[in-house]
Amino acid sequence: MNSGEGLRGKRIGVFGGTFDPIHIGHLVLAAEARHQLELDQIVLAPAGDPPHKPDSPISPLHHRLAMCRLAVADENAMCISLIDAERPGPHYTSDLMRLFQEKVGGEGQLYFLMGLDSLRDLPTWHEPEWLVRNCRLVALRRHDVKIDWAGLEAVLPGVCERVIVLEMPELEIASSSLRERVQSGQPIHYQVPRAVERYIVEQGLYRS
Repeated sequence: MNSGEGLRGKRIGVFGGTFDPIHIGHLVLAAEARHQLELDQIVLAPAGDPPHKPDSPISPLHHRLAMCRLAVADENAMCISLIDAERPGPHYTSDLMRLFQEKVGGEGQLYFLMGLDSLRDLPTWHEPEWLVRNCRLVALRRHDVKIDWAGLEAVLPGVCERVIVLEMPELEIASSSLRERVQSGQPIHYQVPRAVERYIVEQGLYRS
């Protein structure tokens, strides 16, 4: 399923990101969240114009979408949504989740998947209070990130009740390091799905 349709009334995990490139770590986290939270579907929502990366060059959207589609081609419980990619920017998470609320309907449940570092920085996001009130936030634990829960609660009252922290297998894989490895001619075998690796080679991505 690669359309993001048919979500009404279901328990949905929304996983946003640039996915440049999507890698095994992303897929492991998505699968673990689906298992632990008993979700019906994980939706990958590649960002078109990430507002937190205005000066960071990212690959064209069509390449990132193609890699995501290849990565989940055989996954019935994971799909790709173009909600974020096809709308005008800037692309804020609160706007993304409002659109998903319309898709799942009143009986559906939405869970926004984020890293613990993103949760730590949540007060700097656009409309963080709306996200706290309207979404269940799922933070994926990382050993190298510490949260000042009291400080976070003081800035965003009620956030601690709305956050689910999941224990995850930790894989030290980052898209930025994968891009650097490709640029320097190092292998990325087993760190990305095989089809994604072939696509990166065929398209000459991250070479310069």
